Amino acid sequence: MSEAQPVDFDEVEESVGGGEDASVFRIRTAMGALVEAFGHGQAVARRGARLGRELTKIAVGRSPVEPAKGDRRFADPAWSRHPVYHRLEQSYLATVQAVDGVVEDLGRAVDPRRAAEAKFAADIVTAAFAPTNYLVTNPAALKEAFDTAGLSLLRGTRNLASDLVRNRAQPSMVDRDAFTVGTDLAVTAGAVISRDEVAELLQYAPSTEAVRSRPVLVVPPPIGRFYFLDLRPGRSFVEYTVGRGVQTFMLSWRNPSADQGHWDLDTYGRRVLAAIDEIRDVTGSDDVNVIGFCAGGIIATTVLNYLAARGDGRVHSMSYAVTMLDFDDPALLGAFSRPSLVRFAKGRSRRRGVISARDMGSAFTWMRPNDLVFNYVVNNYLLGRNPPAFDILAWNADGTNLPGALHGQFLDIFGDNLLVTPGAMTVLNTPVDLRAITVPTFVSGAVADHLTGWKACYRTTGLLGGESTFVLSFSGHIASLVNPPGNPKAHYWEGGELGPDPEAWLAGATKKSGSWWQAWADWIIERSGPEIAAPTRLGNDRYPPLEAAPGRYVRDLPAT
Repeated sequence: MSEAQPVDFDEVEESVGGGEDASVFRIRTAMGALVEAFGHGQAVARRGARLGRELTKIAVGRSPVEPAKGDRRFADPAWSRHPVYHRLEQSYLATVQAVDGVVEDLGRAVDPRRAAEAKFAADIVTAAFAPTNYLVTNPAALKEAFDTAGLSLLRGTRNLASDLVRNRAQPSMVDRDAFTVGTDLAVTAGAVISRDEVAELLQYAPSTEAVRSRPVLVVPPPIGRFYFLDLRPGRSFVEYTVGRGVQTFMLSWRNPSADQGHWDLDTYGRRVLAAIDEIRDVTGSDDVNVIGFCAGGIIATTVLNYLAARGDGRVHSMSYAVTMLDFDDPALLGAFSRPSLVRFAKGRSRRRGVISARDMGSAFTWMRPNDLVFNYVVNNYLLGRNPPAFDILAWNADGTNLPGALHGQFLDIFGDNLLVTPGAMTVLNTPVDLRAITVPTFVSGAVADHLTGWKACYRTTGLLGGESTFVLSFSGHIASLVNPPGNPKAHYWEGGELGPDPEAWLAGATKKSGSWWQAWADWIIERSGPEIAAPTRLGNDRYPPLEAAPGRYVRDLPAT
């Protein structure tokens, strides 16, 4: 087994859970669903008989069972060449297939959300019992211990002790000391031109002689820090946008404490409205384009709804990056939307005032137990190696809190799918009606996204009232967003005919090499007005630069 390979992972940065205690509560509830699945005697008997036949084939060396493509747990040659290890590998994989089959049968027999809970628990259980997680059944770990005369085991014990003390007994995913915000990360030139208690507004310096007259406001999610959109040079969304001649502004949300636990969608929506007016003042443009990332797209949608109800044209177009507005798919959030879990999570956030960064980090880690937990158990403890130094994982570990009031609203939106029913919720004193939003929209999804599934993102094209364009990126949630041009493996689909069936759209779409950033930039430039001379200063007399980007709020330490 090689070192941890984080680059391909869909790192988790968003949470609908109520914290570490809520995660325990959630897992316990999901385990109940898994027990229920195994109470279906006919399904268990059928899958058990099939497993028995497969184990017999494994014993005599005639089984075709093999790891899925991309399963790096069994990369060591011993798993395929040594007869004992090979049979152990096949027996484990066959057992996992049997467990997954029982859960699938449950999904056909009962409530799909209950089946999603069972699948969540089954993934944790089967991941935990992988033979690669234990020293005596991991040939790579045994070889490492032999080659280092036991030093790898000493280092692994040291890493385990450190995580017990510093990381709530969770294996560290990244070397936290490898990067510094403002020095290694978030280094695109710019300045903070306004600051209030909720957010800073950053303006980025032009890098071209001419810019488009209509600026763009980037609304990041309030969960996590904005600099996943400004990682390192060459991996920065804002660096790319200014390089295309787009005047780019970014909101940097403050990291709230319990004193700000009352902040809700109204609070964040009002700050977006204020930022729009500040940008108009600085640039002289009558209106702006907006792009919302993840939950930032939900916030921006409530602002668009407010403006549409008043016939206000301050926003010219809206773009969505892996944002879901329709939460009707039980497979995506079924393990997290059980009413008892929602009540527990909302009650805990109300009592604490905020959901802390650490609590949110633990909530969704268990959605990818192989990649986000046991991969690092093997790397850090069995192999005795340090966690990797990787920019996106460093960002993922640099979390923020979420106000309890906003957390509760997100839970209601996720659990009851409030956005798609006109008038089901009110934000900024305006009942939400998505059909009233008629600005042109650019919608993107990611084909391997496990948080905001691409088909759910696609449904946004049919929920809003204006003309829409859809682009589908390769990879998963965060990997699709940190997606600079130049990656030879990167590709996207565009040009399909929009309609109710996302698969029909995909069948008619054209696959292109490159990044969806390119398709979005082409689209936004068409809606960004004529070229003008690039401004020679940032801000203006009313909004002078307060300090250099990335500003103050991105460095706020997460309160507990």
